[in-house]
Amino acid sequence: MTFSRVDAPGDLGRIQEFCNSARFLHGEDAFADPAGAAAWLREHRLVAGSIALDRRKLDRLVEVRETIRDHLGGTDPVRTSAALNRFARPALSGPEWTATGEPVVRPRVDLVGPLLAILFTAGITGESARLKPCQAPECRWVFYDRSPAGNSVWCSMNICGARHKMRAYRSRLATS
Repeated sequence: MTFSRVDAPGDLGRIQEFCNSARFLHGEDAFADPAGAAAWLREHRLVAGSIALDRRKLDRLVEVRETIRDHLGGTDPVRTSAALNRFARPALSGPEWTATGEPVVRPRVDLVGPLLAILFTAGITGESARLKPCQAPECRWVFYDRSPAGNSVWCSMNICGARHKMRAYRSRLATS
């Protein structure tokens, strides 16, 4: 699938990449099995060297990915916030300030810690508001919304937007 959207800037690109490790429209998921997930994580520099993933760790990784996607989409904020907090407790240290006065949240030794730290910081600055999952339930590809109003809802107007418009058109025809 080719998208015309530009990747998210800076560290948000890592969140976008992580969420897009699944391409639902094509039935592809880099986290379908432990070996494939380990290879994807190495390729995308989320781990250095080898990593041992069992089914439990892989299921947690998928749960984190889908929770982040739900959080970005505003899906059930109470549930997603509780899940993000549950993931963050063992993965992140408390907030602190560097010697130069910069506020930081440091990841502990955990696979998802760096991603949660980026998401947390982007949430404080408001940057994460432009990182969104496509509104098409069969897609949910995460994109960075660069529109001036920040109100894009489709990963691509040529793919999901066009499908939505065609469904709406057919629905109107059927009711008239």
